[in-house]
Amino acid sequence: MYNKLFVYLISLLTVAGCRNNSVQITGTLSNPNAGEFIFLDELKANNLATIDSVKVSEAGAFSFSKEIKNPAFYLLRFNENNFLTMLVEPGERVKIDANHDSLNYPNSVTGSAGTEKMAEYNKSLRRTVNKMNGLNRIFAQNTDSTKIPALMESLDSLAHIYLNEINTYTKNYIDSNLSSLVSLVALYQQVAPNVYVLNPSKDLRYFIKVDSSLSHNYPDYEPVSALHEQVKELVATVTGKPLPEPVQEGGATVPEIALPTPKGDTIKLSSTRGSIVLLDFWASWCTPCRLESPNLVKAYDLYHRKGFQIYQVSLDKTKDAWIKGIEYDKLGRWIHVSDVKFWNSSVVPLYKIESIPTNFLLDREGRIIASNLRGNALEKKLAELFK
Repeated sequence: MYNKLFVYLISLLTVAGCRNNSVQITGTLSNPNAGEFIFLDELKANNLATIDSVKVSEAGAFSFSKEIKNPAFYLLRFNENNFLTMLVEPGERVKIDANHDSLNYPNSVTGSAGTEKMAEYNKSLRRTVNKMNGLNRIFAQNTDSTKIPALMESLDSLAHIYLNEINTYTKNYIDSNLSSLVSLVALYQQVAPNVYVLNPSKDLRYFIKVDSSLSHNYPDYEPVSALHEQVKELVATVTGKPLPEPVQEGGATVPEIALPTPKGDTIKLSSTRGSIVLLDFWASWCTPCRLESPNLVKAYDLYHRKGFQIYQVSLDKTKDAWIKGIEYDKLGRWIHVSDVKFWNSSVVPLYKIESIPTNFLLDREGRIIASNLRGNALEKKLAELFK
């Protein structure tokens, strides 16, 4: 399904002011190989085309100049493993400071808002890759352990957390940069060979979203045209299947939930009608969820007497871990339910949950007011509702 274009876009990122159409790309390299050629490639729909090359000076300096009419992707490279992906726009003056052996991770890039956004994403992706590599090292060091099954389960849970974090970050990144070509690159990132941050089927709506935006803004740009063709193929593969559309905001009534509490009683979500309710999906193994716990406690303390309730659904794997998480974070004053089935929970397909924490703020009739309120955003919204 992936054509050659996206083999290049998968790579770790980065680059791309504002006078006429002349672009200048200059750089300084630490520990240079004086006299070595550095290449500038342009990304086409199905291949890379080398458009220029220069020798690196003894001081590690190099410079390229080119006339362009539209934003485009370029690769600055020494070889296929040592390169920097750039988004260059007409009039930009791009300055790069990097080590000769690691163009992929420059010390600094200036002169391009688009490139800076790509570099920002790359830092987050690199942190996730490093954490995943750390799990691999732990496994390799304990292959002879008698506790390897328990260790594998623990490492798998951590890997799931890391992947959920970068998946959520990537979606937010795309939403924030939907009109920019950087959103196209974000669709195809990996944390390991063939382990993609976004799943083309599961996260299809993001491929459709980016395609719709970029096809409108850059209809004649080859990589965008290639994306459009790929999205058409992706949509065709799910013909006859329900697309993973999220529960919508704007007054939609959420599906019913009826699951047991820690004590074994079944409490329906609909039993909370008449209150403003935060429907929150979490798990004790989810670090980002646990970091949100103090915000939930604060919001509950401030607004429960005014008619605010929390209905919290856990994706824990064991009842013991679930209960300990509730006790440790001091969350026991509101409603907790779970079927304790991890990602096989009945609520996952029902609410199209792709990552946690996920939440929906419901009105007194069970209709969605807002979703994914984090940090102070929940308290701010409740202040508006109860004013």
